[in-house]
Amino acid sequence: MIDLASAALGGQVIHATDELFADRRHLVDPRPARWDPEAFTRDGKEYDGWETRRSRDREDLPDRPGDADHAVVRLGAPGVVHKVVVDTAHFTGNYPEAASVEGVRVAGYPTVGELAAASWETVVPRAALLGDTANAFQVEDPRVWTHLRLIIHPDGGVARFRAFGEVVPDPAFLAGTVDLAAAVHGGRVVDASNRFYSSPENLLLPQQAATIGGGWETARRRGEGNDWVRISLAGEAVVRRVDLDTTHFVGNAPGSAAVTSVDGAILLPRTRLLPDTPHRFLVSTPVPVREVRVDVFPDGGLNRVRVLGELTASALAGLHERWGSTTA
Repeated sequence: MIDLASAALGGQVIHATDELFADRRHLVDPRPARWDPEAFTRDGKEYDGWETRRSRDREDLPDRPGDADHAVVRLGAPGVVHKVVVDTAHFTGNYPEAASVEGVRVAGYPTVGELAAASWETVVPRAALLGDTANAFQVEDPRVWTHLRLIIHPDGGVARFRAFGEVVPDPAFLAGTVDLAAAVHGGRVVDASNRFYSSPENLLLPQQAATIGGGWETARRRGEGNDWVRISLAGEAVVRRVDLDTTHFVGNAPGSAAVTSVDGAILLPRTRLLPDTPHRFLVSTPVPVREVRVDVFPDGGLNRVRVLGELTASALAGLHERWGSTTA
């Protein structure tokens, strides 16, 4: 599953009732929360998370619902949530007593005021939290959400908020030639030969990785064979172009690569790669494919993989049907 709330996917915390002690934006940081025992600000201990002030007279915060603070997250892509994690890492005497999560599906880019007036639905009922713990809650709800609201009861600190699930793309944005492997379009990694240094899921994220740590890098292969990653596309599609980006991989880029479909059709024959280079390759014989395999020889790292093409008519119709049947 992918973290739909992660900033790496484009998730943002667009509003919080209070963030006096720690910035709300930390909630969707894809990295684990860090702890520095010597770090203090003018207002108190510095936490790598979101922390509100202690409940007292809150007339200065008129949108605070009842006795609870909340933060609103715009997901990086619309999707079905299967598991929520409210991580209170490093919060021991100042974590919330409980939390609940609500969701809403809204078209476009609503303002905070418009979201406040929307009809929110319960995703995770109010549940007790433990301090310094990744509190996980399973979700059995097939509806698609665009925004989630984390409500903490009554106040306190949360290090990270994760919403693991599957992307359900709006098919209106998948007409024409698009990146069919992009995570925001529903592309996902099915399997990979090795993920020693970093996750192959990074290959499908929106922005180019800033360092090699944000791409996919395998361990050094000493035996026979080569490393590979299998990617399920947004739907069956005719592939026109494949991008293999080795940016930042200088001494650890693959020597060459090949791309095939799951049934063996050759999209890109084994081709030399250069270090620290964004490569673009046209597919000479486009055929409908649902899944691709990228082989790197013999090992090494890639920054990003893009698979550009057009969905088949049947695949696009299927996405329209799913998008319309998963209303909130």
